[in-house]
Amino acid sequence: MEQKNATPRRTAVYVDGYNLYYGRLRGTTFKWLDLVTFFDSLIQRRDQNEVLTCVNLFTAYAAARFSTHGAASVQAQSAYHRALQQRHGERFCITYGTHSTEDDGTLLPTFVEGQPYDRAIRSRVWKIEEKKTDVNIALGMYRDVAKGLVDRVILVSNDSDTEPLLEAVREDFPHIMIGVVMPRHPVKTVDKPQRRRSGSLAARADWTIEYILDEHLQAALLPDVIPTKKKPIRKPPHW
Repeated sequence: MEQKNATPRRTAVYVDGYNLYYGRLRGTTFKWLDLVTFFDSLIQRRDQNEVLTCVNLFTAYAAARFSTHGAASVQAQSAYHRALQQRHGERFCITYGTHSTEDDGTLLPTFVEGQPYDRAIRSRVWKIEEKKTDVNIALGMYRDVAKGLVDRVILVSNDSDTEPLLEAVREDFPHIMIGVVMPRHPVKTVDKPQRRRSGSLAARADWTIEYILDEHLQAALLPDVIPTKKKPIRKPPHW
């Protein structure tokens, strides 16, 4: 362990918002999560002489026509992002990607329980894909490291598509410590499926947290009302 009087290691967090939401937050009461407070607490628990410089969130704007609550989902996401920016200023940064869909749908093989995969049996479905997130995370982290802005990085994802990023950082900047936090449920239940851990990400990291506990999320929620110079920002009713 490093000496307490040493210069704190500058640590930045890079969050795959889509992965965090669908891997851990969806269907819970923790959507109004204060990401900066959460990772401040995580760093304190690690007790490794680190200081959190910035939490970088990478996501895409919610699409009303594909969201459970329609326009209310778009408004909820906007309120959440504004709340984080209002509360933490430069310690919270957000980069938006896009969504991609085919207007006439996409033909994919139809799932038939008990039957093998058959390309000849296909159904036309809405296939929604988030674009640019992986590239934006890679560019953001690599540039910060290359510019000497950070000493340590934490990737929040369970998506193996980001493995090449960690491999590049490891090879080009071996002095940089890499952490991975996987947004997974700690226990598999009917309502909360536990996704398989990404072994490829863990293999590239110096340390890994393989799931996130409810108690740590609960302790890092934003206040229901965030004051601003104008209209206060309120937690969405359906969150």
